[in-house]
Amino acid sequence: MSVSERIILAEALWDSVSNQHDEIQLSAEQKSELDRRLTAFHLDKDHGETWEQVKTDILSK
Repeated sequence: MSVSERIILAEALWDSVSNQHDEIQLSAEQKSELDRRLTAFHLDKDHGETWEQVKTDILSK
């Protein structure tokens, strides 16, 4: 398969999964971990750098 054909296939596979997101079950541990990370994100006052800052840093190296 060509690269473009594989990309189209990957997109079709992703769409078939994302359209059925109600069927994806998270374990209690996974839910707990997501809640922990979300809480940590909200408590952290340092939300990282903007894309422009990251891009500038990458391009300057």
